[in-house]
Formats: sequence, structure tokens, C-alpha cells
Amino acid sequence: MLAGPSGVGKGTLRARVLSDIDNLVYSISCTTRAPREGEREGVDYRFISKEEFMNRERQNLFLEHAAVHGNFYGTLREDVEREMEAGHDVLLEIDVQGARQIRELLPESVLIFIAPPSAAVLEERLRRRRTESEEQIALRLENAKKEMEQSSDYSHVVLNDTLERASEALRGIVLSYRNETDECQ
Repeated sequence: MLAGPSGVGKGTLRARVLSDIDNLVYSISCTTRAPREGEREGVDYRFISKEEFMNRERQNLFLEHAAVHGNFYGTLREDVEREMEAGHDVLLEIDVQGARQIRELLPESVLIFIAPPSAAVLEERLRRRRTESEEQIALRLENAKKEMEQSSDYSHVVLNDTLERASEALRGIVLSYRNETDECQ
């Protein structure tokens, strides 16, 4: 499971590791936010209404869910269970609130925090996206400070200073757990 501040590069790293490792699948989250340029329904997220999200929450359909930056995000329990039953390793890309829920529900989960090299670099990455207003950027940076304070709660911290180094570190973490599992069987 990947977590970290908005703009740190979780999605980019996720895409890299998914293309490098067989039998690893991404669980597509639901969100109430509008799609960003280039994002596709059912590939990047399931874009749903707030009403639909609340209905699914009331039905306890989410494995984890959270309100983040004024929108709702959640991972459908059924999606994760289906992939795990099929023998796949499941990669979640979630926020720190969701990570806390996953840690409680599935303590055997591998929690990986993606960290920026600095607050200045994180701000630069958020601005380069050109998807948030100044007010939204300020909120995301303020939340990032709080999220960074929780990084010690994770199994691993990957510094996303360069895409090559960070993706190789992430790949190594995933494969190391696979090797442990293989040796135990």
C-alpha cells in the first residue's frame, strides 16, 4: 500500500512498479473529485457522485475511506478481496487516513510511505500539475506537513527524489516481501 502527500508522485511510482512486476494489481479507488486532465474512468479512479459515495459508505462497501482535501476517496472491499482470492498481490494508493484504517484491518499489510525530498520540491510538483487553485495548494501543503509526521508509522519510507531511484526502491520492497513469502511456503 502506497501513501504520502498529494503531489509526491504516488501515481507515477505505482504505474512504474505495476509495469515491472507480474501478478501485482492496482485496486482502483472511488473518488468524488472531478477527473484531472488525462485521467480515465475505471483506470485511474472511479469518479462517482458524493451521494453515491455516501450510499456505498452506508452499505459498508469500502475497505477504507476518507475525506481528503474536500473530496471523498475509498477502496472497495470487494475489489481487493476478489484480487486476493485470485492469488494476486494488491497495490493500494491511498492517503494516510486510509492507511491507518488498513493497518487496523489488515495488520499484515506492507505500508509504504512516499516522501518528497523537501517541502519546496513538493510545492513545485503541485504547481506544475496546474490542477489546484492557490487555496487548494496551500491546503495540500499544510496537510503534507501533518502527513510527513506520520511516516514513522509505516513499514518503509521511499524518498521520491528521482523517479529512477524511487521506483527501484519500491520495486525492491515489493519483491523482498514476495521472496519472504516464497521461502515460507
